Amino acid sequence: MSAQSPVVFNAVVLSGGRSSRLGGTPKARLERDGRSLLDLTCLAVADARRVVVVGPEEHSLAGGLGSDGATTTPADGQLLREFVRESPPFGGPAAALAAAVDHLGDDDAPWLLVMACDMPRVDQAIPALLAAAAGDADSSYMARDGGRDQPLAALYRMDSLRDAVAAVHRSGGAQNLSMKALLARVQWRAIDVPPGSTADVDTWADAQTLGVSATPT
Repeated sequence: MSAQSPVVFNAVVLSGGRSSRLGGTPKARLERDGRSLLDLTCLAVADARRVVVVGPEEHSLAGGLGSDGATTTPADGQLLREFVRESPPFGGPAAALAAAVDHLGDDDAPWLLVMACDMPRVDQAIPALLAAAAGDADSSYMARDGGRDQPLAALYRMDSLRDAVAAVHRSGGAQNLSMKALLARVQWRAIDVPPGSTADVDTWADAQTLGVSATPT
């Protein structure tokens, strides 16, 4: 991903799921090649102006910006991470994305790159999304991997997301809302990305296939 990209964007990394099929082991702290999945995802979005992580701050091994305003120095020269939680916790990815949009408020970055933290190869998908936005700024863009659309590997127009989140709040909130329902008002196009780049870790079998392991104790 080029540092000269004309696309100005913030990034949201979703890391607050229950990981029920992993026996409660947080996906954010699983490791690949010696790095946590959360760190790998934050490195993948390092060209973002701001990085917002929706999930428990204790999942971060590199520090960040907490709700009390305290900061620590992240590893590898990354941007500080801003941590928020959906309300209530574990309200689902739509609620998590809504919390991030609310947190960013009136930030003037026109794009929001949304990534789940359980896709260890997602860095391979991001350039295609940014290239699509650089060529046509009138739509949002969602990764399509092997015929499957990935709403949690996508580059959204921030104005469209704000409108969608505002509509959801007016209708009762985003808790347990599906991503499809949240995005009903968002115009998006599917962009083909490298095969397997959005493969995610839902089970230990997935983890083994993707070279992911539990954090050493």
